[in-house]
Amino acid sequence: MLSVISYPLFFVTAVLALVLSISLFPVGWFEFRPEWLGLVVFYWTFRAPAQFGILMAWCLGLLLDVLEATPLGTNALGMALIAFLVLTIHQRLRMYPIPQQCLMVFLLLGINQMLVHFIKQLLGADTAGFSYLWPALTSAVAWPFVSGLLDRLNRKLG
Repeated sequence: MLSVISYPLFFVTAVLALVLSISLFPVGWFEFRPEWLGLVVFYWTFRAPAQFGILMAWCLGLLLDVLEATPLGTNALGMALIAFLVLTIHQRLRMYPIPQQCLMVFLLLGINQMLVHFIKQLLGADTAGFSYLWPALTSAVAWPFVSGLLDRLNRKLG
């Protein structure tokens, strides 16, 4: 856990993640875009579980629902689930080396993607297959870079 939390850094990372979540990607790469908000929720819940928890993750997910024009509560439920699962395992997660943390990022963000996909299927979406899991995989690949960068910035600014 970090001893000092930089709240401006949290605000900037949350806004940047929301912007990256709705930013334009080339058509062929769109399904491979990392789940940026999920990574930010994972990071801040993992590093500062006392300050950033389920309610904050739910609020950020609700903002993502508004930005993406998805049914309200879809991403909010997914982000709250990520925060809850990280809070339940954050003591063990701190002792994991980076490759195991990447695996946990893949698993937790994969659960989020499955939940959001299931809700969209219930509401009438017509996508099939497992291509919705690509963002979880690319997020797991991006985790060491995101974690290292945010740790460094938080130490400098906090």
